[in-house]
Amino acid sequence: MFQFKQFTIYQDLCAMKVGTDGVLLGAWANGGKRVLDAGTGTGIIALMMAQRYPNAVVTAIDVDEGAAKQAQQNVAQSPFSQQITVLHNTLQEHQGEYDAIISNPPFFIDSLAGPDEQRNVARHTQTLTYTELMQAAWRLLSDEGELSVVVPFDYRKRMEDEAIFVGFFPSKVCAVKTTERKPAKRYLLSFKKHPCCCEQEQLTIGSERYQELTKEFYL
Repeated sequence: MFQFKQFTIYQDLCAMKVGTDGVLLGAWANGGKRVLDAGTGTGIIALMMAQRYPNAVVTAIDVDEGAAKQAQQNVAQSPFSQQITVLHNTLQEHQGEYDAIISNPPFFIDSLAGPDEQRNVARHTQTLTYTELMQAAWRLLSDEGELSVVVPFDYRKRMEDEAIFVGFFPSKVCAVKTTERKPAKRYLLSFKKHPCCCEQEQLTIGSERYQELTKEFYL
């Protein structure tokens, strides 16, 4: 269980856990009137976007039925139950138009899958490749919409290559470090459909910037 200021996240023991990636992405990504959380898991990003954008209508989807049910339970027990809809659905099949799509996508491409099927679905690209993510995002985003994702440092180029291939342009890049001396371990990336000035920054976990970004969520 994770207790945030305005909601609590309850976790199934077999499910993917709430982690820094999801919290950072939910605090960093731009939203809009219509927001899609693709691969919602526990529902953390959908809940954070609802808190940050009180007038937004948030849709959260997950290919895993157990994850979708867990997200539904977390949303139902939050102050944002009227603002968020949780669906058991794939991004490839989903329909609609959104001003913002936020996704903490599966990222393991070349590694072997493990024995836990639910964990494999959440972490391996067997259910959502980077190509499929970008194609779906392009189809579902409004003309001025923005896609935001988080990826490990060694998958950044693959994600950016797939984004550029379908026509996206980078709009924001944030290099996330665990300590100031070490290289970035994660990248927060945002893309738009039109050429734009790309904002770039570095963020160290626990830094003043990190605390400012997440202070509205952590107790």
